[in-house]
Amino acid sequence: TKKEVKYNIFSFPVASTFTPAKGKAADVEKAKPVKLFDNYATLGVGTYTTILGEVYLNHALSRSESVGGYFSHHSSQGGIDGLLTDDKFYKTKLNANYSQKQRDLSWRVEAGFEHQIFNWYGIANPPYDQTDANALDVKHTFYGIHVGGDLNFEDTYINSGSVLFRRFGDNQGSGENHFTAKAVVDVPIADEEISTGVHIDYLGGSFDKNYYNTGDINYGNFQVGLSPTYQMIQDDWTLNLGVSLYYLNDTEAGRNKFYIYPNMTATYRVVSDVLIAYGGIEGGLIQNTYHNFANENPFVSPTLYVMPTDKQYDVYVGLKGKLSNNMSYNISGNYKAERSKALYKNNELLGAGEDYTFGNSFGIVYDDVSTYGIAGELNVDVNRNFTLTLKGEYFGYSTDLEAEAWNLPDFKASLFLDYQIDEHWFAGANLFYVGERKDLYFYPNLVLPVSEVVTLDSYFDANAHVGYHVNDRWSVFLKGNNLANNDYQRWQNYPVQGIQVLAGATYKFDF
Repeated sequence: TKKEVKYNIFSFPVASTFTPAKGKAADVEKAKPVKLFDNYATLGVGTYTTILGEVYLNHALSRSESVGGYFSHHSSQGGIDGLLTDDKFYKTKLNANYSQKQRDLSWRVEAGFEHQIFNWYGIANPPYDQTDANALDVKHTFYGIHVGGDLNFEDTYINSGSVLFRRFGDNQGSGENHFTAKAVVDVPIADEEISTGVHIDYLGGSFDKNYYNTGDINYGNFQVGLSPTYQMIQDDWTLNLGVSLYYLNDTEAGRNKFYIYPNMTATYRVVSDVLIAYGGIEGGLIQNTYHNFANENPFVSPTLYVMPTDKQYDVYVGLKGKLSNNMSYNISGNYKAERSKALYKNNELLGAGEDYTFGNSFGIVYDDVSTYGIAGELNVDVNRNFTLTLKGEYFGYSTDLEAEAWNLPDFKASLFLDYQIDEHWFAGANLFYVGERKDLYFYPNLVLPVSEVVTLDSYFDANAHVGYHVNDRWSVFLKGNNLANNDYQRWQNYPVQGIQVLAGATYKFDF
């Protein structure tokens, strides 16, 4: 056996020579509190006779009521070298709103107006020359009004609801009406609640003529959608199990059809917030509108066939999380199948006829398209003074009837940067890269139209800004767009403006 060891402690008093000093708080440099304002006005002018203006207003009428408004204007007198016609543009939007918040209910109503002018300046040259262009009026004017509202409930089975009506048209005799109503309701079943989305969508519109001027075009449909979803949360798992049901009534063709789509998502926290796996399969009936087409491509002809897209399914998986407290990431892959997907395609050259039949407008074709994609994103946020977002996406397409997935890029990348340098100085940058796209080029003066597939080159666009806060109310800024001065084409026959510089000021205020 081990020998027992005994320990003895000899204690005796010792006089202490240490006297603790009274604590003193360290001096902390106090930052000047930032004065916040509810309203601002911005005005800037630049090259190509560019004018940029914005006014944002918000005023509290009481503790529960407020009114607001927004006005924006962006215009340029153009001046791109080598064009045969005017290339100026004009975009103005106006919005007003009123909101009220009560104990168990908050609601908001709004109304707005938009007015836009673009020019079909992308005339094919050759075969057309200045003599042909001088006889054309290539101005295309869009206008739109909308009214709508939304409401949110507390502690009821009805969570939220919204309605919107929009009238959109142009100076070519085109016009459409679009009404949507949405609601989210919790439906109790036994001891569970099923979150259910209800969707009503009506669209009706017309164009005075088709592209060959052989008749007018009328379109319209009515949709009702129902999307119940059941959520399960257990440990690190979150599952959303649902389905989307749609009824479509084509009011012009007199046809009815039902659609069923999957609506399921899942997330799993593999390592807390560091590594989260996610995936899902979703689908839906996408309502295409003239308003959406014209906003995405303002050089469309007023001769479009408008119909919804049947997104049968979109399957995706990914990983996301945090690399550190200031850095997050997201990588994913997906595969989706769409029937009647809308594609922009350069219109056939007709020459004599309308002002948009000279290779300077785009039509819509529909095809069944399968798309696979890989995407990655990195976000950096340092003390809110420095933020950076880097994104990259690669796409592959498979079509049924069309030779290519017209005007869809094979790759997209972007970088967004904002930096608050100090109390006064701030700066930022936006960099974009878009890969190659395919379109059709038509040869003129032939009995039967002959076309060939052309490749639009990839392009890089660099934009940056720097500004200075003069005081709490005033700041000045300088912006530069297309700083690489690349002469690229966003759409076939449509070169963009070269390097652009714009200077301006912002004033913040209350009233």
